[in-house]
Amino acid sequence: MSTPPIRRKRATIHDVAIEAGVSRGTVSRVVNGERYVSAEAREAIESAIAKVGYVPNTAARNLVMQRTQAVGFVVHEPHSLFVDDPNIGNILLGANEALSEADHQLVCLVVDSERDTDRITRYLSGGFVDGVIMVSARENDPITRVIERLGLPATFVGHPPDLRALPFVGIDNRKAAADVTAELVGRGRRRIGMIAAALDRDSGSDRLAGFRDALGDRFDDSLVVDVPLYSYDDGFEGMSVLLGRDPSIDGVFAASDAVAAGALEALRVSGRRVPDDVSLVGFDDSAWALRCHPPLTTVHQPAAAVGQRAAEVLLAQLRGEEVSLEGSLVPTSVVRRGTV
Repeated sequence: MSTPPIRRKRATIHDVAIEAGVSRGTVSRVVNGERYVSAEAREAIESAIAKVGYVPNTAARNLVMQRTQAVGFVVHEPHSLFVDDPNIGNILLGANEALSEADHQLVCLVVDSERDTDRITRYLSGGFVDGVIMVSARENDPITRVIERLGLPATFVGHPPDLRALPFVGIDNRKAAADVTAELVGRGRRRIGMIAAALDRDSGSDRLAGFRDALGDRFDDSLVVDVPLYSYDDGFEGMSVLLGRDPSIDGVFAASDAVAAGALEALRVSGRRVPDDVSLVGFDDSAWALRCHPPLTTVHQPAAAVGQRAAEVLLAQLRGEEVSLEGSLVPTSVVRRGTV
């Protein structure tokens, strides 16, 4: 029978105080970063901490302060899209960078089903996070209602149409979509269609509105195909439908780079050359744009900067500061490559 491993006893403030020859209160002031401790005592305590291997009990401290030092990063997307979409990853990394500098932990929560909604509702209600960064919220999103009911500090990436008194960070999807559609108009394309994705959230509906703005009287509703997600498969399917409706189409705005990559493959299969026969533009300037052949003309969306800004707005709320409810928009630009 094997002998169970002996666990080393965790060092305490009392151990540090004995080693340094000071009171426990003095050690506590040093550990908590308080002033009014002599340089000599501070040096002795720091040496004692290193010697006995003391690590502050953050969980106990947070319990007293009623803080978790954790922030929920809630993404309302299918699990597969959470992994495949570079934008979500870059938003996450940008948010994590800002939160790490403030000594906060990021907790990822993905909503892909009613069961996920129930589970995450219980988690948020249990007080396990101090606040939430919400990505891809839909209209009438149940998690949004939970955040409002709990009064959790929160920042939304994007602006659902029914968002109430909560701050948000994002981009001007409508203007950016109009700008990239203008690239197709400017090259003389006559039959311009759109693969419009994710119309159940503001980013998708705003990109369709921008497409309509750019075309004006030339807008043809029959040349818009609605697909559920910003995904490669939906782009392939959407382009196939669009070609079936009008084989003479010569310009396409795909609502994301992943959608555009799928559309590019559908055009290749159909024998259309890009950009000779059909010009194609996307949206995001993600890794998908450079994987395409030719590389994709698209909108540069600074996703990491959006995530960082979302975290900064949330941290301001956690510090008790007033934040604007008007929203914070990060600028975009058109990146011209080989598909136009």
